[in-house]
Amino acid sequence: MPPQRQVYLLKPQELPPETIAVTFAKTSRSPESFSQIAAELTDQKSAQFHEKWVVGYGHSSVAEHAVLHIAVENISRLAIETVESNRLASFTEKSTRYQKWEQDSFYTPSEIKNHPLVSLYQKTCRHLLTTYAQALNIIKDQVAKEMPRHENEKDSDWERRLRSEYIDVCRYLLPAASLANVGITINARALEHMLCKMLSSPLEEVRTLGEEIKKVSLAEVPTLVKYANPSPYMINTRNSFTTEYPIKTKASQEEEDWCSLVSYDSQNEEHILAAVLYRFGSRSYADTLATVRGLSAQQRQDIAQKMLGELQDHDIPLRELEHSCYTFDVVLDQGAYFELKRHRMMTQTPQPLTVELGYSIPKRIISAGFEEEYRRAMDMSKETYYQLAEYNPYIASYIVPNAFKRRVLLTMNLRTAFHLIALRTAPNAHFAMRRIAQRMAEEIQRATPLLGTYIKRCTDETWEDIQNRYFHQI
Repeated sequence: MPPQRQVYLLKPQELPPETIAVTFAKTSRSPESFSQIAAELTDQKSAQFHEKWVVGYGHSSVAEHAVLHIAVENISRLAIETVESNRLASFTEKSTRYQKWEQDSFYTPSEIKNHPLVSLYQKTCRHLLTTYAQALNIIKDQVAKEMPRHENEKDSDWERRLRSEYIDVCRYLLPAASLANVGITINARALEHMLCKMLSSPLEEVRTLGEEIKKVSLAEVPTLVKYANPSPYMINTRNSFTTEYPIKTKASQEEEDWCSLVSYDSQNEEHILAAVLYRFGSRSYADTLATVRGLSAQQRQDIAQKMLGELQDHDIPLRELEHSCYTFDVVLDQGAYFELKRHRMMTQTPQPLTVELGYSIPKRIISAGFEEEYRRAMDMSKETYYQLAEYNPYIASYIVPNAFKRRVLLTMNLRTAFHLIALRTAPNAHFAMRRIAQRMAEEIQRATPLLGTYIKRCTDETWEDIQNRYFHQI
């Protein structure tokens, strides 16, 4: 009688992460069950295995079975950017939409703690956060006028309905120095890479944070991350480019397109259609592609309908949509970028966070009569930025509020675009992100008219509607 199927958990409460990793690794050569293998292992045997196979022979995939949950509290949002730039991990951070910041809830970089600029830096941070606190009450009153309480509506329900509306506006005042918490779930292989990046950062906060994460991780995976060190390649490459091409984002003298599809494969649709036929067929890709190129428009439409026509709201489209490529050059405010960066199944190349591209002003700042205070805070942060930048351009980024804009280069496939656009055009998404997602959808549908029509997006508004409704200056 054949062995019976079994499915069970190897519980991290009972087994160390490195032991779980070895247990899974050994199944490739051992006929024993996972539970039997785990029972025979000790911490020492697990460490010896990893030293030999992961470190010695480079079988790094074994380290992916060792998973850690890391809690990081009170680090700057600028530092969070480096932490969350790692694709193969899960992150949840303190939200600027649902939480509020206190006046002293900001990070002071150690690089300037003994520098004359420290008083100006702290004064500017406190001014931004004080203005933010003032705005919370003033903008809330404005939103309450626009969205009066329904008959028989409870105070708590009305507050919940107003909350994101006014906080979405006030968050533009928060500087990158604002403190936040982030929860990280990551495997040891990805963690080692994350630590290398952090230990190679130009920011001392990020480097020391990397050392602390490494220290607490060694208690759980003593072998798998102990060789995570600064990367000379990362450091030298950055230094070479910043020396020869100094960090300075210059605004164009002419008005430029804020969301430009700078590159895409004009044969994206043919490659996707050929890929799906290839998946369910038996011919070579070259033959399949030739077949697709010989099809009529109606025949291509029939294939597209079979592939995407049955998609429901929570369905994930076929992976064959990944045989495509779109590259966008986007200018967006820092608050919107902080949401966009969570879409890690793409390649993102952000430029440094500066004040060079100017800042956005939400319309509710104007209608609430708060424009003077808002502009004063932005101008103060801009002046402080330039003084800090003369000393250290990396440190200067801490003082930049969410309202200021930056550039980012995005390369994604159509499957990723489906997910991003559906999520970020939803009515509950922040208006800055809805504007970007609607514009991306428009550009992709223009470049890929057959398959782009299947992108699920909210059609109640366009990016122009959002821009006109929510922004006084963009």
